[in-house]
Amino acid sequence: MNPDENQNFEQIMESAIVVAWPDLIHGSDDGVVHVEYGFAPDGMLDHLQIWSSIIRGVWHLSCEYWMSASDLHGVGVRFLNAYRSEDLARILELVMQHQDSFTLPVDLGRPGLIAIAAPTQTQSLEAAATMADAFNRLGAGMAQPVAA
Repeated sequence: MNPDENQNFEQIMESAIVVAWPDLIHGSDDGVVHVEYGFAPDGMLDHLQIWSSIIRGVWHLSCEYWMSASDLHGVGVRFLNAYRSEDLARILELVMQHQDSFTLPVDLGRPGLIAIAAPTQTQSLEAAATMADAFNRLGAGMAQPVAA
């Protein structure tokens, strides 16, 4: 990747989910993860939610990240329903706080959705390399996530 070229937000989020896959799917070999995201009026990302499913049709809110606080939530990352991932927390902090370093999707006036199926070993290695590149470009001094 050209150092002056921005990485695509949806690609970086897919890589983030693949890196954190074991934490989101709790050891299952199968499953699906959805990342839903929404925009603020200024066109920047306001929030994202990560939903995990091991059983078809049964979804659990795993994690969310908010850029602004409300009476219902604070700013930053929050894990729910017994999910936890230090790697994913670091990645989300990096991505959400450096949005201008990524090519954001077009705000179509509705939430966006990224669906990620169980990764192959090759996809896991590629995701780890993508995340290492993002941390090298943006996260000086931050611990890089560990590959799954």
